[in-house]
Amino acid sequence: MTKSVLCAVDISNSDLDVPVLKRAEALADMDGAGLDVVTVLPDFGESWVAGFFETDFYEKAVEEARVKLSDLCESTLGKDRNDKIRHVIATGTAYQEILKTAESAGSDLIVIGAHKPDFKDYLLGPNAARVVRHSTVSVYVVR
Repeated sequence: MTKSVLCAVDISNSDLDVPVLKRAEALADMDGAGLDVVTVLPDFGESWVAGFFETDFYEKAVEEARVKLSDLCESTLGKDRNDKIRHVIATGTAYQEILKTAESAGSDLIVIGAHKPDFKDYLLGPNAARVVRHSTVSVYVVR
């Protein structure tokens, strides 16, 4: 029985992750599980790169991501459901942050979308494949 579902979305994908979010809600509802939704912002990488941005750039980016994530959840699932969702904004490498969030939240299931792979994805491995490969909990991939 699933107690907590983590849905990973990319807010820069516009509406591509709507089916992923709907599937995560349906899977959570089947077991009366909680639903967490995470999006991952890219990291600056080297600290010297941060010097090219305004000092409050990161805080603004997190706040903008929080608003976009909440808006996506509300427009897809409705206000009442959105109010019950825990919204998580992580920073770093997408698959690593998704796995860390799942572990810290005690998630039993990760729901993630996978777009049609192209040749480079077979060589490098997309985030969805890495999450599936490294996760210690079940992963549901929405195509």
